[in-house]
Amino acid sequence: MKLQRTNRLRALSVGAIAVTGALVLTACGSDDNTGRGGNGDGGTAAASDIDCEGKGNLLASGSSAQKNAIDAWVNAYQAACKETKINYNPTGSGAGIQEFLQGKTAFAGSDSALKEDEVKESQKVCKDGGKAVNLPMLGGPVAIGYNLSGVDDLVLDAPTLAKIFDSKITRWDDEAIKKLNPDAKLPGTKIQAFHRSDESGTTDNFTTYLATAAPNDYKYEPAKAWAAKGGQSANGSAGVASNVKQNDGAIGYFELSYATGNSIPTVKLDTGAGEPVEATVENSSTGIASGKIVGKDGDLAMELDYATKEEGAYPIILVTYEIVCDKGNKSETVEALKSFLNYTASEDGQKKLAEIDYAPLPDEILTKVREQVEALS
Repeated sequence: MKLQRTNRLRALSVGAIAVTGALVLTACGSDDNTGRGGNGDGGTAAASDIDCEGKGNLLASGSSAQKNAIDAWVNAYQAACKETKINYNPTGSGAGIQEFLQGKTAFAGSDSALKEDEVKESQKVCKDGGKAVNLPMLGGPVAIGYNLSGVDDLVLDAPTLAKIFDSKITRWDDEAIKKLNPDAKLPGTKIQAFHRSDESGTTDNFTTYLATAAPNDYKYEPAKAWAAKGGQSANGSAGVASNVKQNDGAIGYFELSYATGNSIPTVKLDTGAGEPVEATVENSSTGIASGKIVGKDGDLAMELDYATKEEGAYPIILVTYEIVCDKGNKSETVEALKSFLNYTASEDGQKKLAEIDYAPLPDEILTKVREQVEALS
């Protein structure tokens, strides 16, 4: 199975958090819990910390997974660079990519890398012989949040999750769940499994995990669009999280910040390691470390190991890409675009995100991202 998502990257520093907002300009072609920005405690970056090149209105859309990160960046960046206005619409990865390919934005956010046909299509909107490239900016865990009265500690594994989200396990006191939770008092409550209604990179990553770690139980091809049977749908990560919080017996998948921001408990995963693994920034960083870069010619698409059994490695992880033309951006806005992306990929920009539950990317990756941003034209 082809997984588009990091050289054995062990140099993950938790202090350097890479998360990038897809803020884009009307140019080249391309859910919310917190608006915290600046220095991570609600402050803003000093103007001297940010190189405010260019100006204009930057428009972008895409991944709702990175919306909270973008809010933090925008608050800090616009406090320093007052002549640039940034607007990001968290429409979901699929919609963001389509708007980029239609030339409506110069930048898109996606939790999965572009497919080959999408890269080819991007040549129509990326002028001067340019094409779209994937720039990883954000890492993090896809948490499995649940709402079950009387149960505040829950362990599941990939086969059981696959059956739950394919409507093959429908009650919380199912024997498969009992076996994984022998000390829990599981009620016979009906399971309400929520998935994304919009095309989503989060769905792509979650279903890739299911298909990789439980191939005998999840028979569908991983994709941005939900394919399994049954369940209920909601728009965006915020929509899924809201429905889980409001309904007893509910379960759903979304980025960790949506779980912590809504006080939703999360599932620990039995991966085959010595102990079940919790969805935390640190544990997802360990999971991301087992991947590698597979993109070429300036593209930095990554491949992740969703079936890892390493101790403390959380396997349901995603990397959010900022998708941009390598060449052919509008001359009047390209400097502002580069300025903002340079900030988000900088050490200062990444440290702003330490408190909003995104995982760090390795310094090796960030160095390559900065080089590619500098080369944009």
